[in-house]
Amino acid sequence: MPMLIVHVHVHVKPECIDTFRAATLANARESVREPGIARFDICQQQDDPTRFVLVEVYRDAGAPARHKETAHYAIWRDAVAPMMAAPRSSVKFSNLFPDDAGW
Repeated sequence: MPMLIVHVHVHVKPECIDTFRAATLANARESVREPGIARFDICQQQDDPTRFVLVEVYRDAGAPARHKETAHYAIWRDAVAPMMAAPRSSVKFSNLFPDDAGW
């Protein structure tokens, strides 16, 4: 069964970079403890440090909804909302390799 991979694109206000990073790292550390999450990567754009991509790898289609019900996600969502320079967006992917999804 392919994993669901979500790329969340985030553009934060320049004065919020460090605070956003700290809040997002705290959320990621809790998120990887969820059974439905295989990976949770935080990527910061090299030529524009106000832009981030969160790469969330879910083991099944229901895992994103379960993730959004957690306390750590709610804390993160509410904390970073005023830091956004633009609304965040996401793109969903299915993995093709490894094809056995044996992470």
